[in-house]
Order: sequence, then C-alpha cells, then structure tokens
Amino acid sequence: MTKHIPTALLTRGILAVRADASGDPKVMMAALNQAWTEFKSQNDDTIKALKKGQEDVVRADALSKIETTVGNLQAALDAQATQMAALKMGGPGTDGNPTDPEYSGAFSAHFRKGDVQAALNKGAAEEGGYLAPVEWDRTITDRLVEVSPMRQIASVQTISTAGFRKLFNQRGMGSGWVGETAPRPQTNTPEFAQLTYATGELYANPAATQQMLDDAAVNLEEWIANEVEAEFAYQEGLAFVAGNGINKPNGVLTYVEGAANAAAHPFGAIKTQTTASATAISSDELIDMVYDLPGALSQNARFVLNRTSLARVRKLKDGDGNYLWQPSFSAGQPQTLLAYPVTEMAAMPNVAAGAVPIAFGDFRRGYLIVDRTGVRVLRDPYTNKPFVHFYTTKRVGGGLLDPQALRAMRMAAA
Repeated sequence: MTKHIPTALLTRGILAVRADASGDPKVMMAALNQAWTEFKSQNDDTIKALKKGQEDVVRADALSKIETTVGNLQAALDAQATQMAALKMGGPGTDGNPTDPEYSGAFSAHFRKGDVQAALNKGAAEEGGYLAPVEWDRTITDRLVEVSPMRQIASVQTISTAGFRKLFNQRGMGSGWVGETAPRPQTNTPEFAQLTYATGELYANPAATQQMLDDAAVNLEEWIANEVEAEFAYQEGLAFVAGNGINKPNGVLTYVEGAANAAAHPFGAIKTQTTASATAISSDELIDMVYDLPGALSQNARFVLNRTSLARVRKLKDGDGNYLWQPSFSAGQPQTLLAYPVTEMAAMPNVAAGAVPIAFGDFRRGYLIVDRTGVRVLRDPYTNKPFVHFYTTKRVGGGLLDPQALRAMRMAAA
C-alpha cells in the first residue's frame, strides 16, 4: 500500500526537494499521481477564475509550486528509469564491482604512480603512451548513455576510421507495361547519394597533485570517470541538438527547413510546422504535428523538448477538456504527450520568436551518432609539475539519418 501524500505538502512544494532518484518508486509514483490530480484541479479553477475576470495571486502561486513538484517528481522517476536501463546493459556497476577487477586495479595503480606500462593495454600497445583502459572506457560510455538524452533515443554507430559515409537510395526505378511481343526498352536505374558523418574530438584535461594521488583513499578511476562523463555529456548534448559541424557533430536542428544544413541530406530537410503565435503553442498545433508524420514512422515516435517548454505544454487540453500531458503511471514508463513518450532535452531552445522548441518523430531512425572507438587517456606528470594531468579524449560525430522520420515546430517570427 502506497503512502498518502498530504495536499498541503504538495502545494508548499516540499516534495520538490525530497523527490530524488534514491526514493521508493512506489511512493514517488503515488506522490506524482496525487500532485498531477491536484495540479489539474488547481489549473481548472484558475482558468475558470480568469474567464470571470478574477485573478488570484495566491492560487497562481500554489499552482506554480504544484507544477514544480510534478516536474521534479517526473524527472526523478525518469532518472530512475535511465539508471535501470544502464544497469541492464551489463556494464560496470551492475553489482557494484568492475567486470574486469584485475585490469581495473592496474589502471588505478597507473593513475597513482604511472608505473603501469602501455603493454598492459588490451588494445594496441604501440599507441605512443596512450593507455586505453577497458573498464574506464566502459564506465564513461555507459554513463554517457545514462545522462545524455540523445544517446538514449538515437542510433549509435561505432567506427574504427576517421569518419563514416552512408549511402542513400534515391530510388527512381523505372518500369512499364508491355505486350507479349512488344520491345523492352531500358528503364531507369535507381541512383545513390551519400552523406559523410565526420567526427570531432571532445577532450578533458583534469589535473591532480602527485601527493593527492599518492594519499587518495577514494576510487580514482570512478572519480575521474564521473567528472569526465558529466562534462562530455553536457558538451555532447549541446552538439547533438545545435552543433555547427565544426570540430563537433551537426545538430539535429541544423537540418530543419531554413537552417544551415537544410540542403545537406539527399532526402531533404526536416519538415517544419510554424505556429500561429510567437510566444504560445496550441493543442491543435501539437495534434497537427503528430498526424503530419506518416503512420509507418510513428510507432517509435516521441516528443523532444526542454523542461521550460514542457511546463507550457503541460497545461494544454484537447477539444474534450482532457490534458495532453500525462505523468508516468508505472515504474520505468515515460511521461507522455498525446500518448507519445516525452524526452526532456535541456539543449532544446525555449519557446521564443523564431525558435524551434519542439521536435517529434522516431529519433532512432532519424539521427545518427558516430563514435570513434574508445575513450583514451594520456597520463602527463611532466608538463605542469607538481600536477599530474590526465588528458582524456573521445572522438564523436553526428548527423541526420532520415528527415522523413522527424518533424519540428518553429515559433512564428515576432
């Protein structure tokens, strides 16, 4: 039996502080559902009051606090779901221990003293002093999947060369009807076009004093990995959405109609719908966006938008007065908008004139992330004594895979 969460706590937003991914999911689910019910009631009352020309500051403040609570509870449940998904990948942390303890221990010793030779590398030993730690590599990769929203929903291709080139069938096959003895002239043959996905290099260069490394009682591998994955995930998140392709991926929004890469893909640009208002999104516009995507491509479709935009959309209703947004109703299930999953992506723009705050579609079919194999680290104790630098690099690219699988919503110009 789940705990009852008093409405007074909800309206004061106390649960917003307590809603973290370490809580009991059943209790959090009950809290979320009750908060959502309270939100709908308060929002409906607010709308009725505004229609009567009445404005209640206290009611508006209470509604804002409940809305914050709903958002925080949903975010905490989403975080739990992604952590569970990461554990199912079978990477480090599944049982709290590394999958390769002997090699992981050797790598930690290398961090402290630098006395582990490159020959211990399970990859190539001749890479100029680089040690490519399997366990550390897996740790960062798994955590990037956990904290990077685009990696959770897009296709990922691992490559072993400098770039990746994909061929696209332009179709154009010809055919015709003929009689039994009529000649058979040559018909058109399909043509192919290609798109190159170049990689850029993402790096981090943290440093620690030799004494700190000598005396540290903490797990250095985990500490460095935590710092690097957080920074890499942040930078990747920005690039996968709006990257300009210069030493970084081409972001998905650069392929929408009218954007920098609108003509780059052989299949054309991502079809874009423009709103009637520069500052507001209507329920009808969201419904039109959903039904503009072909049915064959909508089975794995989802909405992508940031938290600020989601707060606006959460208040929208359909023609029958039903809210378009719905919270998670069971552990591991995402929040939905018009019955489609929602992925919060901080790098998406806010609602503003000319911005593209919402994207919709099958991102696994629509966007490709290209990973150059391996995270690499170079231990440098010489350049900046007494600091030891851990120069860490990862090569990653990205670009549009199929514009037909995606749709974007652009706000009207001011």
